[in-house]
Amino acid sequence: MKVSLRTGISIATFVLIVVILFFSRRELHHAWGLVGHVDWWILLALVPVIMIGYLAAGEMTFSYLRQKGLITKISIWSQMRISLELNFVNHILPSGGVSGVSYMNWRLGRYGVSTGKATMAQGVRYISGFAAMVTLLIVAVFWVTIDGTVNRWIILMSSMLVTLMIVTIISSGFLFSSVTRMHNIAKKITRFCNSIVKWVTLGRVAELISARAATVFLDDMHDDYVALMREKGLLVKPYLWGLFFTATEIAIFWIVFWGLSTVVNPAPILIAYGLASLAGFIVVTPGGAGAYEAIMVAVLTIAGMQKSEAIAGILLARVIILLVTIVVGWILYQQVVMKHGKRPDTEI
Repeated sequence: MKVSLRTGISIATFVLIVVILFFSRRELHHAWGLVGHVDWWILLALVPVIMIGYLAAGEMTFSYLRQKGLITKISIWSQMRISLELNFVNHILPSGGVSGVSYMNWRLGRYGVSTGKATMAQGVRYISGFAAMVTLLIVAVFWVTIDGTVNRWIILMSSMLVTLMIVTIISSGFLFSSVTRMHNIAKKITRFCNSIVKWVTLGRVAELISARAATVFLDDMHDDYVALMREKGLLVKPYLWGLFFTATEIAIFWIVFWGLSTVVNPAPILIAYGLASLAGFIVVTPGGAGAYEAIMVAVLTIAGMQKSEAIAGILLARVIILLVTIVVGWILYQQVVMKHGKRPDTEI
């Protein structure tokens, strides 16, 4: 039986987490003691920060759609709840963001936005988020470089992360700038997916993705990309909201550490957050759970924080984030499904 690369990475990560937990059992015990003394009044500050974060996440998409005239009227509450629903789908159905794109396409379709334009809007969201993260990481690298107390490994890791993100953005632009390249890749992906479906269903389903539908979809995206490159100013607002969104994400961890009476340099938190976020695209667990926490704890420990303090702060922050995402997100998601009917499966 063949094991996919993603599955292999997930298994290896799970084993690594078990080993880390075993050797960190004393620190975990100490961390539990720290959590028992948290200042819950300080943690109340998380409520507005989390709400503003979801608003900023929504604006990364909707500010672009409004500038394009695709959506004219949508309330702040709707933007926040759609962002939370999207986060819930990405956590509950880990797929490197594919499930979220499918859900968002269906959700925006209720506002009259076509699938191709909805996907392009999400592409703008990811590009803006990446660009914002790169900007803040460059600031963080500069910050930790002049701070002589921070381990040099942190500088190396953050520099590699910045390079990876820049290469990703450039590669995406290279792909979408050519119809021929997009069509060639679409043909290969369509052929591969259909062959897998045909094999799994023993020939009962010969085609899941229509080559013609895929071509129309990609042509729509290419047209939007070309138009966007002519009007690069449309990216300014999503980019600024991306900076704001990333700042709220870091603020959540900073506030939790503050509640634990631990003062933390935001720069290492940002670097740890950037590296851990990559785990969500690779590890097949809700939101990269397990690997996410292990990476953040490791980076903060390398940066000079006590391991028990890092474990306490990261685990408490992640528990709060996941509770909001899964509990509140599930309620909002179910309301939408009951109102509009069962959402369609991933399709092009």
